[in-house]
Amino acid sequence: MEATYVVKGMSCGGCAKSIERALSAALPAVRIDVSVDDDQVHVDGEHDASTVERAVENAGFEFAGEA
Repeated sequence: MEATYVVKGMSCGGCAKSIERALSAALPAVRIDVSVDDDQVHVDGEHDASTVERAVENAGFEFAGEA
């Protein structure tokens, strides 16, 4: 499953790394691309949106749903 989600509150590469770490811990078998410029996270692999939402929020950012 492939999906792109909107994440609000990212402003730098450090933010992207925090989200990437949180998602990698929650979803170790997926490919993750974080774009600070687009406020988006692209997830490629078996996952569900609720897991992405929890990981993003646990990292301190706002999950705004699918792009």
